Amino acid sequence: MAQFIEIEEPPRPRAGQGFALWALGFRPFYLLAGAFAALSIGLWALQFSGWLGRPYLQGPLWHAHEMLFGFTLAVVVGFLFTAGRNWSNRPTPTGLPLAALAALWVAGRVLVLTPFGWAAAVVNAAFPLAAAIALAIPFVAAGNRRNYFFVGLLLLMSAAVLAVHLEQLGVLRFPGWVGIQVALDVVLFIIAVMGGRVIPMFTNNGVPGANATRRPALEKLALGSVLALLAADALQVNGAVLAALAVAGAAAHLARWSLWQPWKTLRNPLVWVLHAAYLWIPVHLVLRALAAEGVVAPSLATHALTVGVIGGMVIGMMTRTARGHTGRPLRADRYEVACYVMVLAAALVRVFVPLAVPAHTIDAVLCSAALWSAAFALYTVRYWPVLTRPRLDGRPG
Repeated sequence: MAQFIEIEEPPRPRAGQGFALWALGFRPFYLLAGAFAALSIGLWALQFSGWLGRPYLQGPLWHAHEMLFGFTLAVVVGFLFTAGRNWSNRPTPTGLPLAALAALWVAGRVLVLTPFGWAAAVVNAAFPLAAAIALAIPFVAAGNRRNYFFVGLLLLMSAAVLAVHLEQLGVLRFPGWVGIQVALDVVLFIIAVMGGRVIPMFTNNGVPGANATRRPALEKLALGSVLALLAADALQVNGAVLAALAVAGAAAHLARWSLWQPWKTLRNPLVWVLHAAYLWIPVHLVLRALAAEGVVAPSLATHALTVGVIGGMVIGMMTRTARGHTGRPLRADRYEVACYVMVLAAALVRVFVPLAVPAHTIDAVLCSAALWSAAFALYTVRYWPVLTRPRLDGRPG
């Protein structure tokens, strides 16, 4: 009788159904970054109004710290864990280890709003350190030396955030914004490297006949200019030397961008948003040169980088890579285009209105903040089902 008894297997979830938040690195970190980008402006307003009492990090330093080591770093780690699996053909964190890393990131966001400075310092430095170790394991196992430098950059981010906290705690004595500026340069370098890899490729794949090209000498010059700027900021070089470095870098990045045929991408939003974001790099560098000479406020250069370059590149990559890695068509819908337009408009308003009409700076800040928050709130709502459900094609990831 036993041989005639059939054992029924539990039904497998159909493609696109079930819960898959911890299936690959981009899923939790894109979702967390999108929600945090939308909510953090409100937290900034609560800080500004005094409703949060006396948190450990306050004022502009909290705002800069959270946009850089909170929002931006979450996206960088999510992207690297996802791309790293493809580069190494080895697994990157999933399941419980990925959830633990996400919890560590959340703890960092909470602790900077409390009086517990040392706990905030340890946790915020531990997150990029843990991410670096998690990324190094598959790279070393695969002998993927080409991408070892991403591990080094995450370690540098850990050192930079630790330096910011140690200065705030009175352990180190140097201008507290040095760590912020060095970390901004590190992020700029990551974007310059990844932009050079993916933007020409996405352009040629998405726009037939575009013929986006790269020239080795120009690649080295563009990336080297960012490294030179990073070294200058670490050594606190200012004035004419910093201005010259920034102008040279702006020219190199503008020439690099022009080789990618950006004017041919206007019918493909998934591509043109990346070109538009990259164009903010030479804008940022020109403004850095002008700020070094005392012509414009340094905050204009900073926001050209944070809102224009980082915001634009992040919203573009968070939509494209999420679509690609969940088995969806590589085609932006009207909601995604709205996100792109709002982020890029936020950058234009935040940078050029104060530059042209300084009397309306506060109005520009409020308008830019509203556009930014709306864009990332829309992304979070729109992509919640995308990031929490399995791939449509049933493949892992």
